[in-house]
Amino acid sequence: MPPNPGPLAPARLIMHVSLIGFATALSARAVDPIVPPIAHSLQVDAGQVALLSTAFTLPFAIVQPILGPMADAIGKVRMMIICLIVIIAASAASALATSFQVLLIARIVCGAATGGIFPVGLALIADAVPLAERQVGIARWLAIVIGGNLLGAAFAGVLADLFGWRAVFLAVALCGVAALINAMVNLRQVAQAPPQPLDIASIPSRYLAIFSNPRAKFCFSAVFLEGVAVFGLFPFVALLLLAAGEPRASIAGLVIAGFSIGGVAYSLAVTPLTRRWRPWQLMIGGGTLAAAALAVVALDPPWPIQLAAFVVLGIGFYCLHGCIQVEASELSTIARGTAMSLHGSFFFAGHAAGPVLYSIGFAYLGASPSVWLGGLVMLLTGLMCARYLRRRSSE
Repeated sequence: MPPNPGPLAPARLIMHVSLIGFATALSARAVDPIVPPIAHSLQVDAGQVALLSTAFTLPFAIVQPILGPMADAIGKVRMMIICLIVIIAASAASALATSFQVLLIARIVCGAATGGIFPVGLALIADAVPLAERQVGIARWLAIVIGGNLLGAAFAGVLADLFGWRAVFLAVALCGVAALINAMVNLRQVAQAPPQPLDIASIPSRYLAIFSNPRAKFCFSAVFLEGVAVFGLFPFVALLLLAAGEPRASIAGLVIAGFSIGGVAYSLAVTPLTRRWRPWQLMIGGGTLAAAALAVVALDPPWPIQLAAFVVLGIGFYCLHGCIQVEASELSTIARGTAMSLHGSFFFAGHAAGPVLYSIGFAYLGASPSVWLGGLVMLLTGLMCARYLRRRSSE
């Protein structure tokens, strides 16, 4: 296992790095509950605004082949700080955007920079924490990062109702500045570690080595399907609630935030969960819970029931996803940043494809059948992972 990436104890390192993830996560889901007010303000179609999610996630996926090897070379913390600065600037530009085109470009830049935060942070934790304790270490990271998703979704709607949608992006930028100050103070020694030369010629061989691992195709295909089935639905939650007669962005944000509440619940319970059940059992249970929750959402119940369903969806998703993350972190120990960036690339490619596929499904199948189909995808993904990512030695 590679040595710890700096003099900080793993727990302190995870805490300070997670604050960068928290500030970044605020931006990731902030647009979902404010699609209608953005569409009204900028005078564009709401369906077009919903595709801002794809504009954020597709660049995230595309830049991974570049940022992963760069993080391995120049240092993972240094890469995260550089990307955080770009996210702050892009969020400020979003707050000042006077046209949909400017907002679109700012979200593209923000999405690309976010590609240097989440996968790199996971690789950093994998470097610092032994395999036997890694799922708990990753869960600590997730607890803080999911908190950013929770606040990003919940408070985006509230801020938009009170001060307008531009206040959402301004708040994201200010939180990014706070995380940057913390990183410059508490991660300074780690960030100043001497960089290694970036050997461009070795990059293809790194990727070939990762894909030569037979487990890689199941790790990467699983997170792609998760991204499509779960995160592809989020940009349409506000529109579905609006069609059902609930116009408040704050309610849409609260419903979406239920997913993050479920994620926090998983993070707090991960130690007893991993002691009681093996990873393959958590994969099956997680996929089943997620499928059941989406089946409830497909029935279009009142928003309090949808909120409860999204909480269950979050628990199920992270039970499955947390196990996949651990397996992805072991695909390559010498190029872990590259491996986790590939993991992030496929995951966010699913994020990007999801809104497009759901919009097609809504148009030709209807909303309920499309959401039911998403639940079926999650169930089958859990079963696939339980079979093909099962560690026989742990039985």
